[in-house]
Amino acid sequence: MKLSDFDYKLPKELIANSHIKPRDQSRLLVVNRKGGQIEHKYFYNILDYLRKGDVLVFNNSKVFKARIFGHKKTGGKIEFLVVRNIVGAALCGRPQVKKKFSVWEVMAKGKLKVGDKVFFDNKVEANIMEKYERTLRVKFNISAGKLFEYLEKKGEMPLPPYIKFESNPEVRSPGVPRGRASGLFYQTVYAKKIGSAAAPTAGFHFTPELIKKIKAKGIKCLDITLHVGPGTFVPVEVDDVKKHKMHEEFFEVKREVWNEIVRAKNVEANGCSPRVIAVGTTTARVLEHLGAINRASTKKDIFNSTDIFIYPPYDFKIVDALITNFHLPKSTLLMLVSAFLAPKSKGGIRLVKKIYQEAVKKKYRFYSFGDSMFIF
Repeated sequence: MKLSDFDYKLPKELIANSHIKPRDQSRLLVVNRKGGQIEHKYFYNILDYLRKGDVLVFNNSKVFKARIFGHKKTGGKIEFLVVRNIVGAALCGRPQVKKKFSVWEVMAKGKLKVGDKVFFDNKVEANIMEKYERTLRVKFNISAGKLFEYLEKKGEMPLPPYIKFESNPEVRSPGVPRGRASGLFYQTVYAKKIGSAAAPTAGFHFTPELIKKIKAKGIKCLDITLHVGPGTFVPVEVDDVKKHKMHEEFFEVKREVWNEIVRAKNVEANGCSPRVIAVGTTTARVLEHLGAINRASTKKDIFNSTDIFIYPPYDFKIVDALITNFHLPKSTLLMLVSAFLAPKSKGGIRLVKKIYQEAVKKKYRFYSFGDSMFIF
């Protein structure tokens, strides 16, 4: 497969710049994979497509203010996107390591080499330890906990570059830099565990009221955590899709959550099994990573990482239905959706283009703050 197989044209005016309010008033394109039917609804209509006993799985990771600005000793300006902690913090349930420093993976703008130092406000410094193809390993002179405190005060939300800051009242106020947005603007309403450098945007459409209605209908709502990093949002730069390498991202799944998912996959009730429904591609990747390893129940919470790359053809082992947004051309997210539309075949490549053309024709809103799809 070529990268160009996953390209499409999108009018710029269809790129969403903010949430619809209330969030569940966004539009919903419903795809029935078996019958091939496409329906045009609103997200609150998702209730009509969920069945009692279904298992709805959310990614509860919370975005932190991951973008900070510093300078080299020479005065050259440097921008960091702090991606993930490597040494010195409790992320994804790992034991707290009490150190006076912390080591992080970052993405940087500006010329840097191993051994350089970057200086920030409040006497915060970072030493460049290693350089990789897209990221750096850096050592900060403060603990991970202290760095999170610094980011909360001085950092900016890592808003996608296509968000038009100047025209968006939710992220624009006098004297407030880009990204110092309302804490709720670039978060899901159920975000709990801090650690993501980008939001799991499929969850943006849920409101607390809608989640209450979903639970009242007898749908089980479960949380997993995948801290979103480069594996989710970096572009594919190789023409042969199979040669793309995903970055590793940490995840956590509680014992009782995984066991409930395993139970759902093994239950046959009145000839109709409960469905495991992934809210977003990040959730789908965690579930499929685990499904490829072991589909048995566990006595321990699961702390791991994944670099799973899902593209056509792929045999989904856990996920039965998917809630997802409309993604960027040539992205790994679009490849996953293509694979889900036609499991075990390459037919989803053609189908996703057909669906996206329909969405463009109907003027759906695209990308992080755009409309949604439900595929079952």
